[in-house]
Amino acid sequence: MELKELQNIIQSAGVVGAGGAGFPTYAKLTDRAEIILMNCAECEPLLKLHRQLLQKHAYEIMKTFSLIAHTLGASEAVIGVKKSYVKTVEALNAHLEEFPGMRLQLLEEAYPMGDEVVLIYEATGRVVKPGGLPIEQGVAVFNVETIYNVYRAVELQKPVTDKYVSVAAEVSRPVTVRVPLGCTLDEVVAQAGAVTVKNPVYYVGGPMMGRIGYGDEPVTKTTNAILVLPEDHSIVMKKQRTSSLDLKRAASICCQCSTCTDLCPRHNLGHPIDPARFMRAAANQDFRDLNPYLDAAFCSSCGVCEMYACPQSLSPRTLLADMKLGLRKAGVRPPQDPKVSPVKSSREYRKVPEERLMARLGLTRYNVDAPLVETLVDVPRVKILLSQHIGAPAAAIVSMGEKVARGQLIAQPAQGLSVGIHASISGTVTEVTERYIVIAAG
Repeated sequence: MELKELQNIIQSAGVVGAGGAGFPTYAKLTDRAEIILMNCAECEPLLKLHRQLLQKHAYEIMKTFSLIAHTLGASEAVIGVKKSYVKTVEALNAHLEEFPGMRLQLLEEAYPMGDEVVLIYEATGRVVKPGGLPIEQGVAVFNVETIYNVYRAVELQKPVTDKYVSVAAEVSRPVTVRVPLGCTLDEVVAQAGAVTVKNPVYYVGGPMMGRIGYGDEPVTKTTNAILVLPEDHSIVMKKQRTSSLDLKRAASICCQCSTCTDLCPRHNLGHPIDPARFMRAAANQDFRDLNPYLDAAFCSSCGVCEMYACPQSLSPRTLLADMKLGLRKAGVRPPQDPKVSPVKSSREYRKVPEERLMARLGLTRYNVDAPLVETLVDVPRVKILLSQHIGAPAAAIVSMGEKVARGQLIAQPAQGLSVGIHASISGTVTEVTERYIVIAAG
């Protein structure tokens, strides 16, 4: 298959990164890629869908991954998978010899192994420069569900209309389900049986980098997990703190231990991000040296500093994120030629064990099986957002009262970086705005 043909199929099918920010996948396809890397590291605790999907559809996903490598002219296709995912590794090994040029990279059970910069170093030994892109090092990274969506687009001519989502924690039947895009979080959680706490809080995404969500908000192409937590859980309470309070706490009780920096994954790869220096400067309103503030641009927001490292339960990640946002709003660009250090020799001893991380976060008892159920959940109505990806929102091409079929294009890619959006159920369009399209089933 020619590169342009593959790009067109993927863009038309609406395939984007099925997690994170939702970068349009067609734009990652380039003949500059010497190595393509599949991410099956489940970056966050309690998330299971990638290992489950790869175990169940190993051959289809590996075949598609090989097709991408051949189309791009990549010399190597690497599947990064944690060695603890025994059944997934067995499923991959059963087909590996059928795909020359493909290999497995077995990974440790450490956080944030799924961060693409960390994963690239672990799998290839290459270091992505601060603020840079993986392709600058000749690497393109895709997660498992994204490759599965490419398989469905290329082999089955099916666009992206649904999403796999894990539901865990305070539910009677943890599960990974397949749901239509645009259904509500409440409808997803209902597939996991009864909620086992009063006043539950939906934590969307993983416990380290997720956010508090609401029952009526719609599922998008990047919704990976919903953790149902008690309202007084430490993760929830920390997320609800204000930055002004975090800054005052830092000024009063930061003990200058530098553990946040010592355990920072990007710092240990030589990036110029130093949470301890930033906290010292921000807490004391010290502006003599602006580098600690400017270097906030290189923080990955993985949360190790505030969710695991800090003995005082301070919030470097939150304050760094506020600084990044403030710099962007002020039009201040990240340093263009940042100082890069060699990878720290102590890095191997400063990885965060996932088992210990779950214990620190109070999540160990939630780490139970959440079986994959692939039967598509039936819902009466969907609210499909037109911006579920980085880049320009798709432009609606349907109107109120129009009948649509599941898989039908309802919003076409805009100019520039954009992908199409498709109906996730069959029914009647009941509302169209610049932000979303509502479809009622039937």
